[in-house]
Amino acid sequence: MVKLFLSQPRQNDSGTIDQVILPLLNKLGSHIRSLVTGGARSEARLWLCTALSTISISPRRQLNVFMRLLRPKPRKMQLVSQLLQMMFDKSPRKLGSVLAKRSFLLEKFFQGNPKRMLQWFSEFAFDGGSDHKRGARALAQFAFANRDICWEELEWRGKHGQSPAVVATKPHYLLDLDIQRTIENFLDNVPDFWSSNEFAASLKDGQILSLDTKFFLDLFLRFMYEDDMNDVWDAVEEFLTEESFSSLTQHLLITLEEPELCQFLELLGNYFSPSIDTWDTSCSSCWLGAVLSRYADMESIDELLLLNSIINQGRQLLRLVRDENVNDEGEMLKETMAEICRVLENSSSISLVPKDLLKMKHVGVIRILGLLSWTIHFRLSEECQTPDSWEFLFKENGIEFRRSSDHSLLSHYGFSEESESDSDGKSHVSNKRHKRRKNKRKKKKKSAIDDDDELLGLHRISRSWLLSTDGFSATWTSIHHRTSYELIFKSIVFEISTVAIYA
Repeated sequence: MVKLFLSQPRQNDSGTIDQVILPLLNKLGSHIRSLVTGGARSEARLWLCTALSTISISPRRQLNVFMRLLRPKPRKMQLVSQLLQMMFDKSPRKLGSVLAKRSFLLEKFFQGNPKRMLQWFSEFAFDGGSDHKRGARALAQFAFANRDICWEELEWRGKHGQSPAVVATKPHYLLDLDIQRTIENFLDNVPDFWSSNEFAASLKDGQILSLDTKFFLDLFLRFMYEDDMNDVWDAVEEFLTEESFSSLTQHLLITLEEPELCQFLELLGNYFSPSIDTWDTSCSSCWLGAVLSRYADMESIDELLLLNSIINQGRQLLRLVRDENVNDEGEMLKETMAEICRVLENSSSISLVPKDLLKMKHVGVIRILGLLSWTIHFRLSEECQTPDSWEFLFKENGIEFRRSSDHSLLSHYGFSEESESDSDGKSHVSNKRHKRRKNKRKKKKKSAIDDDDELLGLHRISRSWLLSTDGFSATWTSIHHRTSYELIFKSIVFEISTVAIYA
């Protein structure tokens, strides 16, 4: 049975087990590293990028990190293109304002392209009003303001043309314009239109960027790296400052080649301290900042892929290990895991391990504790697949519990004195907390539960309990094992990690 090592360590525990458990954990780490840096490397990199998106960093610092990737030559084409695409989608006005200052450049954009002409200049109002849109508004406004020089360039589909006076009283007549022939006339005979305030105003909202993304990507790349236009870089910097770090990393890191990702990690590590003030079991980035601060000392990204896999991606790593198509590394990993479990089952306290951890470097401590935590995670997924197996786990590890299906009247301690307990102690939980957590569980989507059940291969079980290990009780159900597993194995490791690192 899995030992969770929740009891207070004994004073006379011997440290000789270090000579056995630490080499085994290191061996396990080597197996996992081979899995996540071999055939599953792309997936492991995605896991790491997801973890990086949870980091908290100031807007000024995130600007500095990304600008140091963007500014140097040779330019990182995929990164810049993806960033510009983000700006097209999320902040088109920033780049639309840049285009408006150089509206004359778009004359070539429309030359010989009837499709673009129709898309941009044909949205005249249908209701008889003057609420024209996009290029149609610019065309109408310019034509009226400059009717003495360009009105004859308007081509009509009817038998005869319309005078400015008639169109002014009946704006819907503009719907009879032959847009293609009109714009071709303007391209040939009205050059002032393309640098006019009317046409520039139609570009400011950035909607024109959607007409041909590739064209505008190429144009802005030229603005940035060939012409080095300050207002374009100012717009980029403003976007990088305003957009959340989470959004930037999720969209941009996937475009980086591995050397570029390593550069990003090194730059990011400069803004983190190697010390950890608190361990937050719900925060995946609390250990990551400390590791990044020493990333420059690592030989490669492989160590970070390993650490992230065992600490943040325990369930996905389980799936990878159980994949039938995985190579012999998976079988050797399971054999090593069995050896570790045999050693742990014969030990009385997890405090035996940190004796040698105190001699290790910071990253080494996190690595060993992460491997130990994932070992427990693995065993829980293997052995606890029924309600009875969970209750046996609780009893063997001294966790007091009551089945929450017991509807006895609650006392001020949380349970009636008449209700039977499955262990000797009393759990203390308020009705309010119980109801709040129960309602929260009901809000979880059924599809998410089904996905997790399939991932871990667990049976659908509905029993739930109220647990207590230190006088505080919490509702827990094995259906919601996604949270339950993580709370159990992460809390063990991060509780002892403070002792291991600061003792």
